[in-house]
Amino acid sequence: METENIQKSDSRINAIFLSMSGGFQDAYTYFLRDHVFANAQTGNIVLMSRYLFEFNLKGALTYFIPIISFAIGVFIAEIVHHHYKTAEKIHWRQLILIAEIIILFIVGFIPTEFNALANALVSFVCAMQVQTFKKVNGRNYASTMCIGNLRSAMESLCKYFNTKDKKGLKSFLEYFIIITLFAIGAGAGYIFTNMFKIKAIWCSCILLIISFCIMGTEKKKQIS
Repeated sequence: METENIQKSDSRINAIFLSMSGGFQDAYTYFLRDHVFANAQTGNIVLMSRYLFEFNLKGALTYFIPIISFAIGVFIAEIVHHHYKTAEKIHWRQLILIAEIIILFIVGFIPTEFNALANALVSFVCAMQVQTFKKVNGRNYASTMCIGNLRSAMESLCKYFNTKDKKGLKSFLEYFIIITLFAIGAGAGYIFTNMFKIKAIWCSCILLIISFCIMGTEKKKQIS
């Protein structure tokens, strides 16, 4: 008999909490931290370019910093993957979640006078998350942004209409649910940010802790 590791990191239940956390983080930085996107770096690039063409260096830096931080986050996530992918005591993705939780907890103490630092840290966390969790039920997805999920959803729906294969419809529904959960997380982020201000980001920590615990239930499955 052989053993196969059941990847809870790719499960639907894990995607629920990761997607809600991703939406929450974007709402938190946008509505509280100078209208900067934690995840949507395309939007940050557009806004950075606007300020550059207005010769407003300070405004451009507001958006340039999270873009660079996001890039560094992807790089660090890959380093962690490379060095700890064979670790037995703890899954390397759980190490990423631990780092995310600690960083976001720290962000909850950073006053709005230091929004640039807070935005850089949240963007760093988002990058690690999107680079680490790439699949749900075997399908590619992003837990911190929607454009790729929306494209995949409509591609799957078109495939269903063309072939009548119910797998396409199932895939469409899964992507639709993920997008909806992201939106719910963003809405909750807006509400809780208004209520708790800078400490609202700790709600995202709770969602990530749940994800960490879900991954902790991974077991070995025997196969012939």
